[in-house]
Amino acid sequence: MTHSELKAALKVFGFSDRDRLTMAQIKQRHRELAKKYHPDLQGEAHQMQRLNSAASILMSYLKSYQFSFTEEEFYRQNPDERLRMQFANVPTWGVS
Repeated sequence: MTHSELKAALKVFGFSDRDRLTMAQIKQRHRELAKKYHPDLQGEAHQMQRLNSAASILMSYLKSYQFSFTEEEFYRQNPDERLRMQFANVPTWGVS
C-alpha cells in the first residue's frame, strides 16, 4: 500500500490523513456508509465495493501499526487521567 492509497481510502470514509482516529470510529463510519451504499438498501454495488476496498486498506494499515504502551503515550491519549494523576494529591482538586 502507498500513502496515496491510504489517503484515498480515508477520503472514501470522509476522513483526511490529518485526522486522529480510533478503530472504533473507522468501524462506526463503515457501518454508516454500508447502510447508505449496500445494494439491498437502494445503494449501488460499485459504491459498496469501493467502500469495502477502502475498509480493507484501512484495516490492513491498522493491523500493521505499532502501538506504544508507555506511560507518556497513555497520558497523552488520556488527558483526564493525566490530570487526575497530576492533581490527585491536591485536596481542593475538583471542588468548586
